[in-house]
Amino acid sequence: MSRTLFVTTALPYANGPFHIGHIMEYIQADIWVRFQRMRGNTVHFVGADDAHGAPIMIAAEKAGRTPQEFVTEIAAGRAQYFAGFHIGFDNWHSTDSPENVELSQDIYRKLKAAGLIANKTIEQFYDPVKGMFLPDRYIKGECPKCGAKDQYGDSCEVCGAVYAPTDLKNPYSTLTGATPVLRTSEHYFFRLSDPRCIKFLQEWTRGANALGQPRLQPEVLNKAKEWLAEDETAGGKGLSDWDISRDAPYFGIPIPDAPGKYFYVWLDAPIGYLASLKNYFDSGRAKSIGGTAQTFAEFLADPKTEQIHFIGKDIIYFHTLFWPAMLHFAGYKVPDSINVHGFINVSGEKMSKSRGTGVSPLRYLELGMNPEWLRYYIAAKLSAAVEDIDLNPDDFLARVNSDLVGKYVNIASRCANFITKRFEGKLGDHDPAAAKLEHDSAFAQDEIGRHYEAREFGKAIRRIMELADAANQYVDACKPWELAKNPAGEARLHCVCTSALTLFRDLTIYLAPILPDVARQVAGFLRISLSHWSNVHTTLAADHQIGFYQHLMNRIEVKQIDALLGLGPEPAAAPAAGATPPPSGAAGSHISIDDFARIDLRIAKIVNAEQVEGAAKLVKLTLDVGETENGQPRLRTVFAGIKAHYKPEDLIGRLTPMVANLAPRKMKFGLSEGMVLAASFPDDQGGVYLLQPDSGALPGMKVK
Repeated sequence: MSRTLFVTTALPYANGPFHIGHIMEYIQADIWVRFQRMRGNTVHFVGADDAHGAPIMIAAEKAGRTPQEFVTEIAAGRAQYFAGFHIGFDNWHSTDSPENVELSQDIYRKLKAAGLIANKTIEQFYDPVKGMFLPDRYIKGECPKCGAKDQYGDSCEVCGAVYAPTDLKNPYSTLTGATPVLRTSEHYFFRLSDPRCIKFLQEWTRGANALGQPRLQPEVLNKAKEWLAEDETAGGKGLSDWDISRDAPYFGIPIPDAPGKYFYVWLDAPIGYLASLKNYFDSGRAKSIGGTAQTFAEFLADPKTEQIHFIGKDIIYFHTLFWPAMLHFAGYKVPDSINVHGFINVSGEKMSKSRGTGVSPLRYLELGMNPEWLRYYIAAKLSAAVEDIDLNPDDFLARVNSDLVGKYVNIASRCANFITKRFEGKLGDHDPAAAKLEHDSAFAQDEIGRHYEAREFGKAIRRIMELADAANQYVDACKPWELAKNPAGEARLHCVCTSALTLFRDLTIYLAPILPDVARQVAGFLRISLSHWSNVHTTLAADHQIGFYQHLMNRIEVKQIDALLGLGPEPAAAPAAGATPPPSGAAGSHISIDDFARIDLRIAKIVNAEQVEGAAKLVKLTLDVGETENGQPRLRTVFAGIKAHYKPEDLIGRLTPMVANLAPRKMKFGLSEGMVLAASFPDDQGGVYLLQPDSGALPGMKVK
């Protein structure tokens, strides 16, 4: 029986470009959606920009634009990511839309009619310098539970505690640094502590989806039970009512019966899922999927409709408590499944541009790197667990080159041309010696399908690569290149290549949710449909005509990964036609003052220097460049080739200029985060001399 699915990803905040974490989530959801469609299920896959809130209002103000202009500019850049990484949203919308205003105000009115909206006067932090009440994320201080410093005003990133901003110790405004003062204001609350909400959430979190499976992963359910257990424990504080209003000035949706008040962004943001779906249905484009003639309201009311969300682990609280309770008590459909993933790290570290551990998706595409390399690698790392995954450059290169090129593509590249060149492009009979192999390949369908359904993409890929190994072993054993040398082996060659391409066809179907563009190319040259999961059981008949094989995928090169991570040189640009060469005898072409200004030269203090074990030339320098991180001094590490000229102990305490914006480089001995400046003749003849500023210079000063 076919299923009808409404699938979303978390709404990205419309204050900047996508990062690799966004792309990971979109790829995960897109793979799952493509698999569902191959199974014959109807899927409506929608998303939207989260376009409201004080941060966008403030960012727009700094940019000299209205909030609407600001978010429109951000939205205009989204399509290049979706097209670039083959992410097939059916509709992309915005929370700053008429549909979202209508739905948000409707849900609010229904919650109020149900007695779940309460008014009360609260004390709230106010920035006396900026002249506005401070949103939670613009207040920092010490966590009231664990004491961690520099935590935001709504939750602690260290211990996971959720609290009110006024609970913070030693708070300060992140806008001006001022100590906020308490002022009173009337606010509107969703009564999450109401016994009706608690009873519903206890049942919903423990419930099952349409397939009879738990709607929450075990880790997520355990966390939800923690939050709800407070209500079941004598003396517990219970779930807090949720403040859903904000005071002007604020960029958001007006509360209909409260002039000067706006919905807090986290109320209308998830409603943006429904707003995007409504926009999609109202446009008439939803009818093209599944032939449905339903309206938006009919679709949501249909008991067959399944509502599936893909989100990151940082927003579980909103999606497992507020969101389902809001929907239920407003009479809307509640989610069937919340699929939660972890974060993506780079080389074992959290993403950080300053530390050289960030990966720009747009940079990836600009370098001409194959998007399906990344889709495959991320899929190979993903499971149904709420686990962080690691993008390791060496592993990325090895896995793609070995699995996709060395195993998968290799089968077609070694066999397809024999069919077109020797047999007029027509397949032959299947090799009896490959019968069991073909049977096992086709009937791996159910196992691989179960892995896709459960979002165990890594397990699916491991099974697919086992089949690829078996297919390659078959080709290696049959040696079609040897058969082609002997006229007596002609018939056998035809059979072997036909069976090999059948195995390749099966692998392509299994990989199609992950590699949609490669699957499209393979369908073109094999001249068959690969759009249905059951196509693996279709026999490729003798005399079936195939087209010419064209190379499907190149290997990743080290220089591409280096360029992506900022560790290698930019590709050299060709000289412009008619360009004047540098003067004879000059050291190089002239640069402009703007070129020089791109180099960020700073004074650094060497706070420590030490020998590098196993390095013939390097000294490890720890430098103070006047930077801070989370309120604490941030030191940099630089590896300098000066071991033959300086004793480490003689360098401690010295000042020297350094290039502060040189891209960090991963070395055998660690990450080098800049370059100190020294003078020498070519080949270091006459010695190497660190530059030293005049007395009075301080760490962090700019050299200009």
